[in-house]
Amino acid sequence: MEMQQVRYFVTLAQSLNFTRAAQQCNVSQPALTRAVKTLKEEFGGALLHRARGNTHLTELGRMVLPHLQQIYEQAQSAKERARSAAKMTDVTLRIGVMCTIGPDRFAGFMRQFREHHPGVQIRLVDGSGREMAEALAQGEVELALFATPEGLDDTFHALELFREDYVICLAKSHPLADEPVIRWRQLNDAPCCVRAECELHDYAGEILSKMGINAKVVFESEREDWVLEMVRAGLGFAYFPAHRVNDPEIRCIPVIEPEFSRTVNLVSVRGRPHSAPVGAFVREARSYPWLGASHGTLSLRQ
Repeated sequence: MEMQQVRYFVTLAQSLNFTRAAQQCNVSQPALTRAVKTLKEEFGGALLHRARGNTHLTELGRMVLPHLQQIYEQAQSAKERARSAAKMTDVTLRIGVMCTIGPDRFAGFMRQFREHHPGVQIRLVDGSGREMAEALAQGEVELALFATPEGLDDTFHALELFREDYVICLAKSHPLADEPVIRWRQLNDAPCCVRAECELHDYAGEILSKMGINAKVVFESEREDWVLEMVRAGLGFAYFPAHRVNDPEIRCIPVIEPEFSRTVNLVSVRGRPHSAPVGAFVREARSYPWLGASHGTLSLRQ
């Protein structure tokens, strides 16, 4: 069964006139008649009874008509959505974002993208790095914002947006709160509040452990607001990306020996064809001034 056959039958069922239906479908009457005959053979019975001045649907025709109407309407809707996506009008672009990436560095970019592409709605899907990698690989999001200290595997293409250092977050009452810079050895065996599934935790922990530096975890939560509230309450220190904490009651101090940083990337799946909105988003990201970031390449096929 071909879509044009469905269209011919639905149009004919509405007018019950072969000549008028053929005109509406912009096809010859014999071609329309052959299409209806083909449907008759496929369904195993006549769909219309054609008599002089009394063309009408058979019982089988009345039974299959709602289903064929639904098929035709859904096909038309799909075509319209495809046209909208190609023209970037009234389409949604789903982007995954790691929960530790804050919005402050992206607000200006999002405003610019909206000005240039007003027909594209951005839908952000939040989660851990592992969850975002899975969502991207499964096609649940079309792009993702990743920030990992150790980089990404070959499954993905990445466009580097910017880099940011990790800082030590302390309550104002902490003994090190007035230090201009902190060395990791000063935090050996100090109480620490951590975010569960933190992308830096295992990576940095292994490096620090080899140096004989260990943190004493006293509080852990999947929620950053809880971790920061415990820091503010004086339970211990935490480490966060420099642009993630905007609390005047918490001191954010550079940490060295060693320093840790992460690269925030716009990521797609290697070799996967992408839509016009994805291509537009990547082009905007590549040209946007991310405070001196070194832009790599993100290969997209459309």
